Amino acid sequence: MAPKHNNMVFDSHFHKDWQRYVKTWFNQAGKKKRRRTKRLEKAKAIAPRPVAGLLRPVVHCQTIRYNARVRAGRGFTLDELKAAGINRKQALSIGIAVDHRRKNRSQESLQANVLRLKEYKSRLILFPRKASKPKKGDSTQAEMDVATQLTGPVLPIQQSWSDTTARVITDEEKKLSAFQTMRMYRANVRLVGIREKRAKEAAEDDGLSKKKKK
Repeated sequence: MAPKHNNMVFDSHFHKDWQRYVKTWFNQAGKKKRRRTKRLEKAKAIAPRPVAGLLRPVVHCQTIRYNARVRAGRGFTLDELKAAGINRKQALSIGIAVDHRRKNRSQESLQANVLRLKEYKSRLILFPRKASKPKKGDSTQAEMDVATQLTGPVLPIQQSWSDTTARVITDEEKKLSAFQTMRMYRANVRLVGIREKRAKEAAEDDGLSKKKKK
């Protein structure tokens, strides 16, 4: 805001020490090389496990704007592991993330993640803890010889979009009122308790009236 009236004109100098606020990035190439070296060291340390880490479940994004998209979640639920026939304690040892707090809200998500677990289990090459004493479920020597470390994502998640085409609205759909249907469902949920109470009282009254007649 410019000064007003017949006053002294400001002559402030606030940019004399600009050299202190200049940020340089001369170590960009060195940082890039260091990141690459660390990635290679990490891959070498966890070999022959996948570089990307644990297997994650497929979950839907939050809010009405993004819930059509799917992404990787924190871990598989206990119900998903049970349906796939995997022990929760064994899961982490074979590279499967577990989240005991997440719940399955639909049968579709449960089935999708169970199939994901079964596909991972079918592709898994399990090295024995002791090469001289392989246990049940461990891979054979021929499978271990051809095993290579996976550098990309573990079972990458694919976005699926439903192709809907325009069609003519039927007469039954025109007669149906979405507002009235929702109001009826809300009323049924709200009045379930009072209706059960009235039905119980009516049954008791019928029982008392029958006893009196006898």
